[in-house]
Amino acid sequence: MIFVALLRGINVGGNNRVEMERLKTVFEELGFSKVKTYINSGNVIFESSSEDLGQMTSLLEEKIEKTFGFAVKVLLRDFNFMKQVMEKLPEDWLNNETMKCDVMFLWDEADVENLLDQLPIKKDLDHCIYLKGAIIWSVKRENITKSGMLRLVGTKLYKQMTIRNANTTRKLFNLMNEAAA
Repeated sequence: MIFVALLRGINVGGNNRVEMERLKTVFEELGFSKVKTYINSGNVIFESSSEDLGQMTSLLEEKIEKTFGFAVKVLLRDFNFMKQVMEKLPEDWLNNETMKCDVMFLWDEADVENLLDQLPIKKDLDHCIYLKGAIIWSVKRENITKSGMLRLVGTKLYKQMTIRNANTTRKLFNLMNEAAA
Protein backbone atom coordinates (compact mmCIF):
# COMPACT_ATOMS: atom_id res chain seq x y z
CA MET A 1 0.00 0.00 0.00
CA ILE A 2 1.12 3.57 -0.72
CA PHE A 3 1.54 6.01 2.18
CA VAL A 4 2.65 9.55 2.81
CA ALA A 5 4.64 10.41 5.91
CA LEU A 6 4.14 13.98 7.07
CA LEU A 7 6.90 15.11 9.41
CA ARG A 8 6.03 17.95 11.78
CA GLY A 9 8.29 20.91 12.46
CA ILE A 10 11.41 20.14 10.46
CA ASN A 11 13.51 22.64 8.50
CA VAL A 12 11.56 25.60 9.90
CA GLY A 13 13.59 28.73 10.52
CA GLY A 14 16.85 26.80 10.39
CA ASN A 15 15.75 24.49 13.22
CA ASN A 16 15.49 20.69 13.20
CA ARG A 17 17.46 20.36 9.98
CA VAL A 18 16.70 17.19 8.05
CA GLU A 19 18.36 16.53 4.71
CA MET A 20 15.83 14.94 2.35
CA GLU A 21 18.30 12.52 0.73
CA ARG A 22 19.29 11.19 4.17
CA LEU A 23 15.60 11.00 5.16
CA LYS A 24 14.94 8.92 2.04
CA THR A 25 17.74 6.56 3.12
CA VAL A 26 16.15 6.21 6.58
CA PHE A 27 12.94 4.95 4.97
CA GLU A 28 14.81 2.57 2.69
CA GLU A 29 16.86 1.19 5.59
CA LEU A 30 13.57 0.33 7.33
CA GLY A 31 12.56 -1.74 4.29
CA PHE A 32 10.11 0.65 2.64
CA SER A 33 10.10 0.85 -1.16
CA LYS A 34 9.26 3.43 -3.84
CA VAL A 35 10.54 6.10 -1.44
CA LYS A 36 10.33 9.66 -2.73
CA THR A 37 10.63 12.92 -0.82
CA TYR A 38 8.86 16.10 -1.85
CA ILE A 39 10.16 19.56 -0.95
CA ASN A 40 12.14 20.30 2.17
CA SER A 41 9.26 20.33 4.67
CA GLY A 42 9.17 16.61 5.42
CA ASN A 43 6.92 14.81 2.97
CA VAL A 44 7.80 11.22 2.08
CA ILE A 45 5.86 8.96 -0.26
CA PHE A 46 6.56 5.25 0.18
CA GLU A 47 5.18 1.76 -0.25
CA SER A 48 4.84 -0.78 2.54
CA SER A 49 3.40 -4.27 2.79
CA SER A 50 2.45 -3.44 6.38
CA GLU A 51 -0.75 -1.56 7.15
CA ASP A 52 0.04 -1.16 10.87
CA LEU A 53 0.24 2.63 11.11
CA GLY A 54 1.18 2.56 14.79
CA GLN A 55 4.11 0.21 14.29
CA MET A 56 5.38 2.03 11.20
CA THR A 57 5.10 5.41 12.98
CA SER A 58 7.07 4.12 15.98
CA LEU A 59 9.79 2.65 13.75
CA LEU A 60 10.09 5.89 11.79
CA GLU A 61 10.13 8.19 14.81
CA GLU A 62 12.79 6.07 16.54
CA LYS A 63 15.00 5.84 13.45
CA ILE A 64 14.64 9.56 12.65
CA GLU A 65 15.59 10.54 16.21
CA LYS A 66 18.57 8.18 16.16
CA THR A 67 19.70 9.45 12.75
CA PHE A 68 19.19 13.20 13.18
CA GLY A 69 19.54 13.58 16.95
CA PHE A 70 16.12 15.02 17.79
CA ALA A 71 12.54 13.79 18.05
CA VAL A 72 10.17 14.37 15.14
CA LYS A 73 6.47 13.58 15.14
CA VAL A 74 5.43 11.58 12.07
CA LEU A 75 1.87 11.31 10.78
CA LEU A 76 1.10 8.57 8.26
CA ARG A 77 -1.79 8.67 5.83
CA ASP A 78 -2.62 6.07 3.22
CA PHE A 79 -3.65 6.52 -0.39
CA ASN A 80 -7.36 6.06 0.36
CA PHE A 81 -7.34 8.79 2.99
CA MET A 82 -5.59 11.21 0.63
CA LYS A 83 -8.12 10.37 -2.05
CA GLN A 84 -10.89 11.40 0.38
CA VAL A 85 -9.09 14.69 1.02
CA MET A 86 -8.93 15.31 -2.73
CA GLU A 87 -12.64 14.59 -3.06
CA LYS A 88 -13.46 17.13 -0.32
CA LEU A 89 -10.96 19.82 -1.41
CA PRO A 90 -12.82 22.18 -3.79
CA GLU A 91 -10.92 22.66 -7.06
CA ASP A 92 -11.11 26.44 -6.72
CA TRP A 93 -9.56 26.44 -3.21
CA LEU A 94 -5.97 27.29 -4.01
CA ASN A 95 -2.89 28.58 -2.32
CA ASN A 96 -1.94 31.57 -4.45
CA GLU A 97 -1.80 35.37 -4.44
CA THR A 98 -5.54 35.74 -3.77
CA MET A 99 -6.27 32.79 -1.45
CA LYS A 100 -4.60 30.88 1.37
CA CYS A 101 -5.77 27.29 1.61
CA ASP A 102 -4.28 24.77 4.01
CA VAL A 103 -4.98 21.16 4.86
CA MET A 104 -4.48 20.54 8.56
CA PHE A 105 -3.73 16.87 9.09
CA LEU A 106 -4.78 15.80 12.59
CA TRP A 107 -3.31 13.34 15.05
CA ASP A 108 -5.98 11.04 16.51
CA GLU A 109 -6.10 12.79 19.90
CA ALA A 110 -7.21 16.04 18.22
CA ASP A 111 -9.65 14.46 15.79
CA VAL A 112 -13.17 14.90 17.14
CA GLU A 113 -16.30 15.32 15.06
CA ASN A 114 -17.31 18.64 16.62
CA LEU A 115 -13.85 20.09 16.05
CA LEU A 116 -15.12 22.87 13.77
CA ASP A 117 -17.27 24.13 16.67
CA GLN A 118 -14.11 24.46 18.78
CA LEU A 119 -12.09 26.44 16.22
CA PRO A 120 -11.80 30.24 16.08
CA ILE A 121 -13.52 30.35 12.69
CA LYS A 122 -14.65 33.78 11.50
CA LYS A 123 -17.84 32.76 9.71
CA ASP A 124 -17.77 35.75 7.34
CA LEU A 125 -14.10 35.21 6.34
CA ASP A 126 -13.06 31.61 6.86
CA HIS A 127 -14.31 28.57 5.00
CA CYS A 128 -13.65 25.20 6.61
CA ILE A 129 -14.40 21.58 5.74
CA TYR A 130 -13.92 18.79 8.25
CA LEU A 131 -13.31 15.17 7.36
CA LYS A 132 -12.09 12.54 9.76
CA GLY A 133 -8.37 13.16 10.03
CA ALA A 134 -8.17 16.64 8.51
CA ILE A 135 -9.53 20.14 8.25
CA ILE A 136 -9.41 22.06 4.99
CA TRP A 137 -9.33 25.82 5.65
CA SER A 138 -9.41 28.65 3.13
CA VAL A 139 -9.44 32.42 3.43
CA LYS A 140 -8.89 35.24 0.97
CA ARG A 141 -5.34 36.62 1.27
CA GLU A 142 -6.71 40.11 1.89
CA ASN A 143 -8.40 38.77 5.06
CA ILE A 144 -5.60 36.58 6.41
CA THR A 145 -4.73 38.89 9.31
CA LYS A 146 -8.39 38.93 10.38
CA SER A 147 -8.85 35.18 9.95
CA GLY A 148 -9.23 32.82 12.87
CA MET A 149 -6.62 30.60 11.20
CA LEU A 150 -3.75 32.60 12.68
CA ARG A 151 -5.20 32.26 16.18
CA LEU A 152 -4.43 28.52 16.11
CA VAL A 153 -0.66 29.03 16.27
CA GLY A 154 0.70 28.07 19.68
CA THR A 155 -2.48 26.33 20.86
CA LYS A 156 -2.68 22.74 22.10
CA LEU A 157 -4.60 21.83 18.92
CA TYR A 158 -1.89 23.40 16.73
CA LYS A 159 0.64 21.01 18.26
CA GLN A 160 -1.60 18.07 17.32
CA MET A 161 -1.61 18.80 13.59
CA THR A 162 0.75 19.17 10.71
CA ILE A 163 -0.18 21.57 7.94
CA ARG A 164 0.38 21.48 4.19
CA ASN A 165 -0.97 24.04 1.77
CA ALA A 166 -3.48 22.94 -0.85
CA ASN A 167 -0.89 22.97 -3.64
CA THR A 168 1.47 20.70 -1.71
CA THR A 169 -1.40 18.39 -0.71
CA ARG A 170 -2.47 18.02 -4.33
CA LYS A 171 1.12 17.31 -5.41
CA LEU A 172 1.53 14.69 -2.67
CA PHE A 173 -1.62 12.93 -3.87
CA ASN A 174 -0.35 13.01 -7.46
CA LEU A 175 2.95 11.47 -6.35
CA MET A 176 1.07 8.79 -4.41
CA ASN A 177 -1.06 8.10 -7.49
CA GLU A 178 2.09 7.71 -9.60
CA ALA A 179 3.61 5.35 -7.03
CA ALA A 180 0.42 3.27 -6.96
CA ALA A 181 0.35 2.91 -10.79
